[in-house]
Amino acid sequence: QVQLVESGGGLVQAGGSLRLSCVVSGSFFSLNTMNWYRQAPGKQRELVASITSNGSPNYADSVKGRFTISRVNAENTVYLQMNSLKPQDTAVYYCNFLRAGRAYWGQGTQVTVSS
Repeated sequence: QVQLVESGGGLVQAGGSLRLSCVVSGSFFSLNTMNWYRQAPGKQRELVASITSNGSPNYADSVKGRFTISRVNAENTVYLQMNSLKPQDTAVYYCNFLRAGRAYWGQGTQVTVSS
């Protein structure tokens, strides 16, 4: 059974940093493009960052230069390092991948940035 478990969220002041982790089990992790999404209250879920199986990252314009996505295939883990956090980064953050036409999601981790 495929499971994604996120951790690392919390409350931080503007300008601070957090590192999110997502551990994946039950899947061929190294073959998957991994994604981080976020959803703020009253807003649609949006893609924040992606990393391909060979480690190529891609970022939403709103987080470029502040967030870094990385992966350690030997640990089945994808990370999201978030620096220079802003109140508008407040959201529930989810990791995700697609496989055989199906989307897999974690339970999410709350990030709250105070001004």
